[in-house]
Amino acid sequence: MYDLLIVGGGPAGVSAALTARSRGREVLVVTNPPRSSPLARAKLVTNYPGMDAVSGRQMLEAMHHQLRAQEIPLLEAKVVQILPAGDRFVCAAGSEVYEGRGLILTVGAAPRTSVEGEEAYLGRGVSYCATCDGMLYRNRTVAVLGFGGEAPEEAAFLAGIGCRVLYFAKGERPAALAAGMEFRRAVQYRIQGDGTRVTGLEADGYLYPADGVFLLRDSVAADSLLPGLEMDGGHIRVDATMAASLPGVFAAGDCVGRPYQVAKAVGEGNIAALTADRWLSALGKESTENGSFAFDGTGL
Repeated sequence: MYDLLIVGGGPAGVSAALTARSRGREVLVVTNPPRSSPLARAKLVTNYPGMDAVSGRQMLEAMHHQLRAQEIPLLEAKVVQILPAGDRFVCAAGSEVYEGRGLILTVGAAPRTSVEGEEAYLGRGVSYCATCDGMLYRNRTVAVLGFGGEAPEEAAFLAGIGCRVLYFAKGERPAALAAGMEFRRAVQYRIQGDGTRVTGLEADGYLYPADGVFLLRDSVAADSLLPGLEMDGGHIRVDATMAASLPGVFAAGDCVGRPYQVAKAVGEGNIAALTADRWLSALGKESTENGSFAFDGTGL
């Protein structure tokens, strides 16, 4: 059980983690591999105070080095679901589950695109994580929609446990895709089912029978990660203290809105952690005094 789970290891997440640790909080930072980060792909960053012109990858590596120097745990895993569970949040990352009393989302600006049938069959044949759900489809046929950089590796995992994998992409066959894996290029997709389970994937009008469909993106949209989270035009709605609409949830960085700049993200991460620290302190005080606590998560 951590005081704070921080989802996202970019500038906002690193800033939040460092601030929370300075307040004595136990935190866990969960992040996609650095190569999935838009910052890591930036050739040159010239406008961040205190740093000469550096590549985005160099900047991110320096930030992560600072976390490790302070012994703040940094876990590389894709977060696929977060659920409130009474006095805590349960976070499914990769094939493991982690718990925290509070939550800071610094998940970046994930495009809110969906495939027809995705929401209807989520958990009933549609999955976002091969390592989490792959064993459910062992020795069965699955369709993989490779929308993220890690998709070829996840598809290889599925093939390795005995799945017949049909790999789909909107562009050319990825160079990292295993040589023997079946590949189809298509632009339009629709997930088919019988009302209870997935039965196949329609790609550019042709139906491919399948027992499961894996939508492998670099990240999952925030309101898909955490049900009930209030959004504003694709961004997480927060107040001036970085508190989101759900009690105990805070957010910072690109996921709360433009401009998508490192300096803005660092500042918001700091604010989110300070607010979360005050929220945790108030939570502990109220629980000690009367055994209950009611707090709407806003207006600190």
